[in-house]
Amino acid sequence: MAEFLSFGEIMLRLKSPGHERFFQSPAFEATFGGGEANVAVALSNYGLSSAFVTALPDNDIGQHAINEVRRFGVDTSMIRRSGDRVGIYYLESGANQRPSKVVYDRAHSAICECGPGDFDWPTIFEGAKWLHITGITPALSQSAADLSLECLKEAKKAGVTVSCDFNFRGKLWKYGKAAPEVMTELVRYVDIGIANEEDCQKSLDISVDVDVETGELDTAKYEALSEKVLALYPDMRTIAITLRESQSADRNGWSACLRDREQGFKLSRHYEITDIVDRVGGGDSFASALIYGLNAYDDKQQSLEFAVAASCLKHSILGDFNRVSVDEVQKLMAGDGSGRVQR
Repeated sequence: MAEFLSFGEIMLRLKSPGHERFFQSPAFEATFGGGEANVAVALSNYGLSSAFVTALPDNDIGQHAINEVRRFGVDTSMIRRSGDRVGIYYLESGANQRPSKVVYDRAHSAICECGPGDFDWPTIFEGAKWLHITGITPALSQSAADLSLECLKEAKKAGVTVSCDFNFRGKLWKYGKAAPEVMTELVRYVDIGIANEEDCQKSLDISVDVDVETGELDTAKYEALSEKVLALYPDMRTIAITLRESQSADRNGWSACLRDREQGFKLSRHYEITDIVDRVGGGDSFASALIYGLNAYDDKQQSLEFAVAASCLKHSILGDFNRVSVDEVQKLMAGDGSGRVQR
């Protein structure tokens, strides 16, 4: 059985070609992606024993989604075959001052219609040491939120470490609950929290007067924000917060901070990312690399630097998945960011 599990939804990703607007040409690039699947794939790429837990319909599209994550070495044996739909998201890549745009088509997908009792958690968690979940699945439906809470409770019973990317998605919270009503309960079971400033504000209703719209960062405020999160959730051991400075769709500053109860507050190296190829999945690439780093390094600063370097590299890769190796990340951590051809 796999040691590192990720639970959530994989979607069909339909992207307009290049930087075209929707239906500018009658074509979409069809791939697969989704926060939790992205994490499972990256962990497998780093050489960890990784499994993805979800529900998918027993049809050709569901099978192709399974095949896609399986080819990266991810264990798919715990995927439930049920429901009639694979969730879809449409992506239009922005450029310069025009932002990227996402349209979701996820209602009544297989995972949306699952609920408590649909997964055999004791069997799933047998031999597991880590579970990753996000704030996206609880946003899909009441039954998916109830299932997510059941998953976390069962993980804690099994002695499994839980990481959660709070991941606020305003377009998804449509079933009558505000994000904090659900997420503040779920996060009580989380050991490692992962977020950006908006996630803390809108998923947990935690704020220290950080303006998410200006694109400018004040790291002292993030130090205070991380302290406040750990104070409100005493069972959480670590909180990591990504810091993105969005000058345009093509150019972002990228860094992160981390607060650990044992080693205190850490701030990462800053990367200036220009000519972004695809920033979708950037947060997931940070989460997966942080999980790897926390298991590979004793020093939390090293764990944080690995996560930031890996997610920096993701901005150069088309698609949801971060297709980088540990060696490539470590080279960037060591300062090799020239991009010279390797012969």
